Amino acid sequence: MNIDNKTDLKYRDMRKEEKGKMAEKKMVEEITSMDVDFAQWYTDVVKKAELIDYTSVKGCMVIKPAGYAIWELIQKQLDARFKETGVENVYLPMFIPESLLQKEKDHVEGFAPEVAWVTHGGLQPLQERLCVRPTSETLFCDFYKNDIQSYRDLPRVYNQWCSVVRWEKETRPFLRSREFLWQEGHTAHATAEEAQERTIQMLNVYAQFCEEVLAIPVIKGRKTEKEKFAGALATYTIEALMHDGKALQAGTTHNFGDGFAKAFGVQFTDRDNKLKYVHQTSWGMTTRLIGAIIMVHGDNEGLVLPPKAAPVQICVIPIQQKKEGVLEKAYELRDILAKSFRVKVDDSDKTPGWKFAEAEMRGYPLRVEIGPKDMEAGRCVVCRRDTREKLEVPLEELEARAGELLETIQKEMLERARAHRDANTCTAADMAEFERLFQEKSGFVKAMWCGCEECEIKIKEKLSVTSRCIPFEQEQIADTCVCCGKPAKKMVYWGRAY
Repeated sequence: MNIDNKTDLKYRDMRKEEKGKMAEKKMVEEITSMDVDFAQWYTDVVKKAELIDYTSVKGCMVIKPAGYAIWELIQKQLDARFKETGVENVYLPMFIPESLLQKEKDHVEGFAPEVAWVTHGGLQPLQERLCVRPTSETLFCDFYKNDIQSYRDLPRVYNQWCSVVRWEKETRPFLRSREFLWQEGHTAHATAEEAQERTIQMLNVYAQFCEEVLAIPVIKGRKTEKEKFAGALATYTIEALMHDGKALQAGTTHNFGDGFAKAFGVQFTDRDNKLKYVHQTSWGMTTRLIGAIIMVHGDNEGLVLPPKAAPVQICVIPIQQKKEGVLEKAYELRDILAKSFRVKVDDSDKTPGWKFAEAEMRGYPLRVEIGPKDMEAGRCVVCRRDTREKLEVPLEELEARAGELLETIQKEMLERARAHRDANTCTAADMAEFERLFQEKSGFVKAMWCGCEECEIKIKEKLSVTSRCIPFEQEQIADTCVCCGKPAKKMVYWGRAY
């Protein structure tokens, strides 16, 4: 080969590299910086990562394969945790007769503004309107009144995976849509103590799941009377903090006491041969968890998925894949890794730079690069999505090192999220400090509360801030309510929320 041909080949290689960098730059530029416009950044990410698409039905979304695969992993792992506690899955209808919904006054009033109604069957008007399920307490009560007769039938610990419809005025993908996917547990117990125990048990299941699988730290606590679920005796919540400092209610559990049972006549004959009302609970998590993953871990290049929730944990990218043996080696590595991990090979005809940018944007926890020089040296390059750290790893050590790295990524993502939450959690002893904190920054503010709903309303109207929860772990920040100055009863987490 003469020197001119060598120069020409070198020039073409440089051009290919430059085009790859340009492609990477273009992809990143299509995602708005979260510091410029967080809401637009979020929309860009869910669209660019092909998690969702919009539909002709306003407020409803298509969950595309990449997004649904995340939900499938959430569903699979959460369902396994449910079953460990004795939960059984069932399925109830999506339609609720209006007369049934009306039996629990507080419940129907709480959901009335969001209910969608079916008024016709085909061309014929229905004799009674049917509500499209916004939640299924009334259906489960109607079912339980016939299914439960004796103390021997208790407890009933059921859950269903389904969709619900709530006619939201303002929608945002995953966070708030008119139809969304969720699970709803509905249990019935012989005693108030058993119902309370199940309510807290499921809250702990949710908290552990968020931290261990989604790498999202949460605050556990009870909702105030104003913020509790309509018709509940008490509502408990796990609250997470997003990157922009707003709170997200990640999951809730409700103790209904015997209120629903009395409204629907759900009774059983106890051991003493007396008729008694059951005590019920309800608990749920939704596809908004996908939004939480995005907003807690994502960056300006796109998704950053925790390994346990990532449909693709490792993406193998062949470099100069048209050269002999490169693509075959990439497939070989995939087959080795696929025994332990969720793996794909990007064998498209795009440039390496584009593939790198796409792998980052889609949030794959690990990227494995293999090319002719790597094959000669008997090693590959492994890149972490969360830190972008690159490591050279001998091929024979790849499977073991990949496992170690994925465990490290999972652990460190939780640590970073917790550090961010803690750095954006402040305390306020009086109203002046409380106002200043919410005017200057976003995040959680811990402050004392007298227990009066009037103070909650005043704070919300003045600062657009709501009580997030009364945490189980209480602190005595001051002796008086942050709002009215009266003696304080509880410390509360306050914040602006999605």
